[in-house]
Amino acid sequence: MEKRKAKRILEENKVKITRTYKDKLPPDEKIIYCQTKDISSGGARIQGNTFFPINTLLKIELSLKEPPRLISAIGKVRWVKKPYRELFQTGIEFMEMSPGSNNFLEEHINELEA
Repeated sequence: MEKRKAKRILEENKVKITRTYKDKLPPDEKIIYCQTKDISSGGARIQGNTFFPINTLLKIELSLKEPPRLISAIGKVRWVKKPYRELFQTGIEFMEMSPGSNNFLEEHINELEA
């Protein structure tokens, strides 16, 4: 049975992630680059070589390809799988988005489904 609230599309996009703590970035936190495997208006499945514990808050910058757009969001890690080698797949739920980002993302998903 499908639990998802929003439609997902398979799409690889570049993602820039920084851990965040109660809306503040830690002073020496490193930037992590990875890619999406699928996205929806409610979240994304990302793949990368960094493990994020469940419930970790992340500042996310997602670069959509067509049309080029930058989506900014705060997300929470909901699940983690290690499929092979040192790559982790991580399910992220978007908790909040910058103004306009949700609309851009929904339009992008609708265009790709058409």
